[in-house]
Amino acid sequence: MVVLKSDEELELMRQAGRIVAGVLTLLRERAEPGVTTLELDVLAEEEIRRQGAIPSFKGYPNNVPGGKPFPASICASVNEELVHGLPNDRPLREGDILSIDCGAIYEGFHGDSAITVPVGKISPEAQVLLDTTRESLYLGIAQARVGNRLGDVTSAVQRHVESRGYNVVREYTSHAIGREMHEGFSFLNLGKPGRGMKLRRGMTVALEPMVNAGDWRTRLLPDGWTVASLDGSLTAHFEHTIAIADGQARILTEL
Repeated sequence: MVVLKSDEELELMRQAGRIVAGVLTLLRERAEPGVTTLELDVLAEEEIRRQGAIPSFKGYPNNVPGGKPFPASICASVNEELVHGLPNDRPLREGDILSIDCGAIYEGFHGDSAITVPVGKISPEAQVLLDTTRESLYLGIAQARVGNRLGDVTSAVQRHVESRGYNVVREYTSHAIGREMHEGFSFLNLGKPGRGMKLRRGMTVALEPMVNAGDWRTRLLPDGWTVASLDGSLTAHFEHTIAIADGQARILTEL
């Protein structure tokens, strides 16, 4: 099901998105050697609630049989950990890369965004992975306009990632978003131009390339949430919530 948003609903999503963007800006500045991801999670929740919003992720149900709801306000995934990492008390180390995924609900609407940040000085190889994944997100957004198809967006992501020798994850998806975190449909970050759903004004999606430096396959860690690359290679994750418009898509999760 495709849910089209009115201008008033888009503005509420924009406000939710600004809150998320502000939180990620704060956490990017605080992600230094010696800081724990639990400390970052506390900062995130405090800031989300200070802005009059609710953390989207806290209490989110687990689709693993017997799995516990997500206990934190951010997903914090380090190095080979790709997504859904549980914040913990292990200090970050010089050279780590940290993927932070954050969501907030404002007046009933969701904003969802993710970044991967360096912790101190990182290797040139890790920096290229981060740059490539971030670039692929914006190349996908550039194709997200009325009249194009979903495959135009996802193929732009895939082509750029694979041109650098990396792999798009095939087990986790981008998704529609609005009054629900996952609203109506989801889609892999790969495809062929001209294929798939036609994009319409008022569609809102969370586009989130997830990229492995090695093989695309992943594994679920024993905590029932954290997803890591199967081969232990570095991973990166960037995401924006966007609204399809007549021209360039509106990015709702930036300051």
